[in-house]
Amino acid sequence: MSPQRISPQPGQESVWDYPRPPRLEKVNKQIQIVFNGETIVDTTAGYRVLETSHPPVYYLPPADIQMQYLQATTRGSFCEWKGNALYYHLIVNDKRLENAAWAYPTPTPNFQPIANYLAFYAQFMDACYVDGELVTPQPGEFYGGWITKNIVGPFKGSPGSWGW
Repeated sequence: MSPQRISPQPGQESVWDYPRPPRLEKVNKQIQIVFNGETIVDTTAGYRVLETSHPPVYYLPPADIQMQYLQATTRGSFCEWKGNALYYHLIVNDKRLENAAWAYPTPTPNFQPIANYLAFYAQFMDACYVDGELVTPQPGEFYGGWITKNIVGPFKGSPGSWGW
């Protein structure tokens, strides 16, 4: 079944207007991530990847991440647009989260600005914020998009959306 695009209101974006292949866009908004009571990210120097049917995925600079809480894993994956990804476990005090974040150490030329920047799965964090707004995680466990009030769908990841 084909999705029915939600028409954006003034100030909103539809994920169905995002391109394929995806586009990389600089973001000057404040991005914060809290896990196990610790603020592990606080930055205004991120990027977002915009791809048809997906809420934005935010890539954040290691300089603004509490990297002492991250541990590289042996997991990897491949994106036809960005290249090979590596994953990180997140460990804060007594709480450990497997494969909580990922990065592209040597991305394809169009995504070179996000080399070694990390993206986090919002659904596993205590809270993720974009300019103070608590984000809603993209449905499902495969994708890492962040939904804010200015983003409308429907979003890939919901039941029945695999073939979109």
